[in-house]
Parts: sequence; C-alpha cells; structure tokens
Amino acid sequence: MNIYTRKQQWKYGLAIAALLIVLASFWYTNKLVKNISENEKQKVELWAKAVQKKASLVKFTKTLFEQIKSGETKKAELFAEATKEISHGTDLTRNDGISFALKVLQENTTVPVILTDDNDKILTHRNLDSAQEKNSAYLQEQLQLMKNLYPPVEIDVYKGIKQRLYHKDSRVFNDIKLVFDNLIKSFIDEVAINSAGVPVIFTNHNQDSIIDMGKIDVHEIDTPEKLQLKLKELANENTPIEIDIGEKETNFIFYAPSELLTQLKYYPYIQFGIIGLFLLIAYILFSTARKAEQDQVWVGMSKETAHQLGTPLSSLMAWNEHLLSLGVDENIVSEMQQDVKRLNTITDRFSKIGSQPTLASENINEVLANAIEYLRKRTSRNVNYILNLPEENLLVNLSVPLFEWVIENICKNAVDAMEGKGTITVSLSEIPEGLIIDISDTGKGIPKSKFKTVFEPGFTTKNRGWGLGLSLCKRIIETYHKGKIFILKSELNKGTTFRIELKRE
Repeated sequence: MNIYTRKQQWKYGLAIAALLIVLASFWYTNKLVKNISENEKQKVELWAKAVQKKASLVKFTKTLFEQIKSGETKKAELFAEATKEISHGTDLTRNDGISFALKVLQENTTVPVILTDDNDKILTHRNLDSAQEKNSAYLQEQLQLMKNLYPPVEIDVYKGIKQRLYHKDSRVFNDIKLVFDNLIKSFIDEVAINSAGVPVIFTNHNQDSIIDMGKIDVHEIDTPEKLQLKLKELANENTPIEIDIGEKETNFIFYAPSELLTQLKYYPYIQFGIIGLFLLIAYILFSTARKAEQDQVWVGMSKETAHQLGTPLSSLMAWNEHLLSLGVDENIVSEMQQDVKRLNTITDRFSKIGSQPTLASENINEVLANAIEYLRKRTSRNVNYILNLPEENLLVNLSVPLFEWVIENICKNAVDAMEGKGTITVSLSEIPEGLIIDISDTGKGIPKSKFKTVFEPGFTTKNRGWGLGLSLCKRIIETYHKGKIFILKSELNKGTTFRIELKRE
C-alpha cells in the first residue's frame, strides 16, 4: 500500500469520524431542543387554560353585574310605581295596599332617586349624600347626572299632572362596577404580559383591532396589512384562543413560540455552520502550510540532487575525454557523451526547481520532435511513436529543459501503462487562446475518479516509484508556464489522453 492510498484512507476515516460526531451532536442538540419545546408547549397550554378559566370568571362576573344593574333599574321603577299609587290613591282603598306602597318607598335604601314635577323642579329625593342633600347646587348636579345616565320614569299623578322620577346607580353597584373594570383590565394585562413568555396579540371579534399585545415589535403591526400578515403568521404557529367575556362577541388571542425557542430551533444549524466554516478555514490553512512545507522539501531535495550530481558529472566528462585519447571506438564514446549530456540536462532541470526559470521564445515543433526522438531511441521497439505537427512552426515562451521533462514523464508513464507495447500519439494544434498538445496512449486507462488525484504528490500505481512525476509536470506547466495540464479523456483498457494548454505571447 503506497503513501497516497494510506493518506486517502486516513482522510476517509477522519471524514467519517467527523461526520459521526456531527450527526451525534446534531441528534443530541435536536433532542434537547425538542424537550425544551415540549416543556414550553406544556407551559403555554397551561397558560391558555388559565386564560380560558379567567375568561369564564370574567364572563360570570359580568353576567352578575348585569343582573344587579337590571335589579336596581327595576327597583327604581317599582319605587316610581309606589310613588304614583300613593299620590294618586287609586286602588289603594285598603290599608294593606297603602302599607305595601309605603313599605316599598321605605325599603329603597340604596338606589339614589330624585322626584321632580313636569318642569324638572325637584320635589323630593332619596339616598343622596346626607351631608349635601340641602345644597341646591349639589341636587341640580345630581339631577343632571341622572338625566345623562337613564331616561326618567314618568308618573301620571292626576288629570294630566305628571311627575318624573330620575335615578342613578347605587354606591354598591358602582363599587361592583369598579371591581369588574379592574378585573377586565387585569385579565387583559395578564394576557399581554403572560407567564409563558410568548409573543401574543389580543384582538377584537373582527380581528382588525388590537386590544392589547405583548412581546411584539410594534413595527411589525403598524399597518392593517402588516397586522393581518402577523395574525396569519401567529395562527399558523398555534390555533388562536377564543375568549368570550360577555360582550356578545368572541375575542381572540394569537400567540407564537417564545423567542428563545425560535432561536434554539435554528441554533444547531448556526452552530454547525460556524464549526464547518472554522474547520474549512483550518483545513485550508493547514493544507497551504503543508503544501508550502512539501514545496520546500522538494526544492531542497532537487537542489541537493543537482549539487550531488555535479561532481560525478564533471568526472564522467573527464573520463570520456580520456577514453577518446586512448583510441576507444568513437561510436561508443559518442553514445557515452550523449548520456553525459543527458545527465547534464537532468542536473539543470533539478537545479531550476524552486526558482522561476527563464522563459524564451522557442519553436515548440522542434522541441517536441527532439523530445520524442530521444524517447524513441531509449524505449522498446514495440512502442510506436506518432508525431502530428502542423506545417507552420509555432513559437511559445518555454523553458526547454523543464518542458522536455514534462513530455518525457507523460510518455514514460504511457509506456508503463501499455506494459511496453502500444502506440503513443503526440499532436500539436493551434487555438485562438494559444496552442494545445494532446498526448494519447493505448494503455490500461485511468478511472474517472482518479482524473485529478493522479497529479497529487505520492499518487502512483507502480510497486516502485515516488509518485512525483505528474505532480512535477503540473507544477512546471501551471506554475512556471502559466498553462494547464489535465486528463482530457480515458477509457479502461483503451487508453488515456493528456492535454497541455499553453498561452502564446
């Protein structure tokens, strides 16, 4: 198992472990949010039941209040009827009838009344403030107040002579009314400032007017359209509570989950979004640092290799001259000189790694022809090279030693993929943006999933090898020549085509 495969397995293992941790955390957080949601829901339901109970109490109190009010009105009417009977004398020939009428008048100790003639001149009164009952201004003020509250009861005294009986609510009734008003206000306040801590709106029957609200931004409901939109939103969250407090209309309470619960619903996504962003930034930083460190190692190794090759290379050149002076076969010496020259080229390539090479305008037709000719002489005769070049010479800025290294690496990999037998086709063509070089083989092909990973340092399918060849090709083409190199197409057991794109100045 090579280092690249082990690295990939470690990556997959760590990715799966991270995914499991995230899923476990997400599950636990969602469970926690769900529990909080259930607890809050129970709290809101309890609050809603309490609202319903108190609404029933308010309704009962209002019904009782209306009954008392009706009773006092009837008491005033009975008082007027008794006054009429006593003053008229009709049907009261019996003493018990007179006694009953007098008893009615005497037992009215709560309802304030004023009896006037038909010109509203005060004749008598009952149950007013005893300290001011002789104060004419006070009596006129009370008479005006009674006129504003209820219509008078007219009493036909005798032959067209009429009297009017005015009344107002008793002190007991007013005290009950004050208690009732406070109860209504308390009820509305408790709805708005609710113990469940949820956003709430208390509306009228038509749902177009707000009676009170709590924990709602006023800007969300400052127009009728916004109000209806907000009510619809709240109704989608929870069914509105119907409230009947005896006004012969049903009011509604709209409410939603608390802000805390709403925030908790989105908390896991925000949490893992932030964690994911942090991990992504950390991965990019560590990858950049690792790549920079690898680059430094490769540059150091390349320069050290070039340095180490320098001494034996000089020695070989000297031995070559010595063999020539001894009369050794010139063909043998010539071949040795070619190999020494090749070693010198390799040393030059290694020395250029890590520093920006000097690019010069070169005839790429000639560069490709020389590189393929060199490879043809040093590979198996079973490998057939086909070179398709345009008739016109194309010029491009190149570092010839480095570019030849790219062509040689790709072709050597192709020879290995074909197991020393097959065809390698190198085609050069011009495009508007520059030129392209396609290098095709008839080897075993590359899976599509490996199209990008073949250029990663350490990737190799060979039992022996460092997996640096294509990585260096990518660096030479993309970093030094500002071009592109990629796998154009590949089919298993049919072959692969590498494409190099270069810009022309």
